Formats: sequence, structure tokens, C-alpha cells
Amino acid sequence: MNIPKRSTVPVLGRPVAIPLRHAPVASHDTERTVAYRASYKWRPRRPVISFAVTAAQFASAKTPQARHKMALLLPGHNEELIIAETIQSAIRAGQSKDDIYVVDDASDDATRKIAVKLLGKSHVLSVERSGKALAVQKAIDTFGIVERYEWLHVADADSIFSSDYFEVYRKKLDSEKYAVAVGFVQSMRGNWISTYRALTYTYSQHVTRRLQARLGMISVFPGPITAFRTDILPQLELTGSSMTEDFDVTLQVHRKKLGGIVFIPGAINYTQDPQSLLDFCRQNLRWQRGFFQGVKLYGIGRHAQKIDLSLGFQIFQTFFFMAQILLLFPYILISTGSWQIIPIAIAADIIIMGGIAIVSSIISRRWNLLGALPYFYVMRWIETAIYFTAFFEVIVLKRFQTEVKGWQTEGRRYKLSSAALADVKA
Repeated sequence: MNIPKRSTVPVLGRPVAIPLRHAPVASHDTERTVAYRASYKWRPRRPVISFAVTAAQFASAKTPQARHKMALLLPGHNEELIIAETIQSAIRAGQSKDDIYVVDDASDDATRKIAVKLLGKSHVLSVERSGKALAVQKAIDTFGIVERYEWLHVADADSIFSSDYFEVYRKKLDSEKYAVAVGFVQSMRGNWISTYRALTYTYSQHVTRRLQARLGMISVFPGPITAFRTDILPQLELTGSSMTEDFDVTLQVHRKKLGGIVFIPGAINYTQDPQSLLDFCRQNLRWQRGFFQGVKLYGIGRHAQKIDLSLGFQIFQTFFFMAQILLLFPYILISTGSWQIIPIAIAADIIIMGGIAIVSSIISRRWNLLGALPYFYVMRWIETAIYFTAFFEVIVLKRFQTEVKGWQTEGRRYKLSSAALADVKA
């Protein structure tokens, strides 16, 4: 009998070679072999599937890279007196050096050199004179912030972060609920202007901003303490056309309904203040001009949004205050013939303000805030005059409508003393 060396049997639709031991019995096989083959029952072999992947195949597989939680971007112009302390305070406050970036907007001092020494060249970008907003946009594009991070925190180059700032901040970041986060800005200890600012910052944020946050109508995202979820950054226009880019971006977020806003009062950032009354007035005038630029550009009061209610109420308060002084009090004085109402009203206001100052001092643990009370009303009248000056310039005369690229911080920076950093170390 002719015995083929291999036999083929169809397996899963195609012929498969069967070894000799599975072939039909030959006449010269032994009885033991015959018995074995008679008892053998052929079963089709299952195909073997291999899950082995070579190292090269694994390396070539393209998987999305995990994004870091938050980047810190420090834009600045001529910040050599404080940029080193700002970077070092951020690191001490819990921000990794690998996630800190600086954009130097055409500084002609040692700002870039200091930043490079602390962070490395790959983390420092120098641009031609652009202004803060446009410089930030260039840094976002150059460093690939949107692709590499979930959040971007932008802070001024004169910022000194509290010791647990970023630890507190990161715990509150919820990308599913919020698009913007806002911390707590405070003045460093300094001269009488810093004391006045610290008092107004303390009560305005602990009262007004807490209320605004609860109602979803925070009216400004201050530059030193704001973080943005990076997926909304492409929708923001950082063109540098406003005198107050922080306020402009705030109104964009509200108008475009980009998401919720969280207030983080435990994350405190300390900033420098003007060192003279003249510089204080210049800074306030720029802020108020930028405020009315935004009010006019975004049609505040003509939309049914919470931000319109928030800002509309602030404007009403200021105009009502002036109406009381210029119209109501004279009317009462003339109609009643009694001048006693004036000292009574002033005394009541002083008592209320004194209580606010005491509470603010307790909260901030800075008893020197009480020292601002003797000149508080003088400063408030100065700010009120600046407010109405800006209103008349921007709304009535329609001035300051052009592009702005300046920083207006020249001469305002100063080297920090241990006294100025007392609250940071506390």
C-alpha cells in the first residue's frame, strides 16, 4: 500500500498538512502502533493568535501625551528688581520650576538674563514690544501651553506668592465645573499707600468678591491671581487693544459664556503698589479708563447677563454717592433748614468704616490697617474724582479708543525688604 508521508485535511476552510502519525495505517505497522492509531480521534487544531508586540512597534504607537495640571506664565517688562524673587517664591509655593515660563517684552535691563539663569533658555521668551496681552498670546503659542497643560496661571512679574499658594490653588481647580479661577490679591507691607490699598483689598474681596462668586458675576479677573482652563484660550482675543487687559478678558469670558468661575480666597498673592501719590493717581486713571473702555465696547447694561447686573450696580453706587453729596444733602439742608443732618451722616459713615477697618485688620492680621482711617476719605475722594474724569474722557469725549501696547510700570518696581515680605513668611 502506498502511504503518503503527509496527509491534508481541511481546517477552518483551508487545507492543513497533518503529520505522519495522523495518516492512515500502513500494512507493516506494529500492533501497538495500529492500536494507538485506531484509538486516535482527529480534532482540527485551533489557530494560535499571538499578542506579542515588538519594542519597535510599541515605540511607534502614537498615544496622546498626558497634560500637566498647570503652567505659570510671568509676563514682564524691565523687572530686574523683583523677577528673581517672584520666580523663587513660586517655586517655594509649590510650583515646579519645569512648569514656570517668562515672556520678556523688550526689556532693556537684566530681566531676561535673570530669568534664564533661574529657569533655562527654553523657558524664557523675548519678544518685541507688544504689551502684556499680546506678549502673553505669543508665549502661549511658543510654549505650546494649550497642548501641554490643563490650566494656565498668568501672574504679574512683581508677584510674591504665599507659601501654600499653588497647593491651595490646585485643589480647587475642577475642569468640569470651572473655566476660570481667581485667587486673593493683597498689597505688600510698605508705605501709607500700601496700607490704604491693603484695607480696601481686604474688605472688597472678602465681601464683594465672595458675593459675586456665589452669584456667578465676578466683575474682574486680576492679573496676578487668575488661571484659565487652556481649552478656552483660543476663544479669547488677546490683542492688547485695552488699557486694562484683565478687565477686557473678564468681559470676553462672560459674553462668550465660556464657563464657571471659582474664587479661591486661601490662595494669596502679594503685589507692589505705587510709591507716590502721583503714581497712584496715574495707575488708578489707567484702570478707570480701561474700565469704561470695556463698558462701552461690550455694551454693559444692554444685555441680560449677570455681569451686566454686577457692573451696572457698581456704576449706580458711584453715581448715587455723588448724587447724595451734590443733590440730596443740599436739598435736605434747604428744605429743613437744619444742618445737623450732615455731621450725623458723616459720623455714621465713619463708624461703619471703622468697624470695617477693625474686621479687615483681624482677618488680614495687619493692625496697621487702622492707620489708614485718618486719610481714608481723602483717598476715596481722589479715586472718585479719577473715576468721573475717566467717565468723561471715554464715554463723553470718546477718547482712548486706540491700541495700547505700553506697560506703564516704569519706575514702580522696588527691591523687597524683609518688612515687605512679613506677611508672606507668616
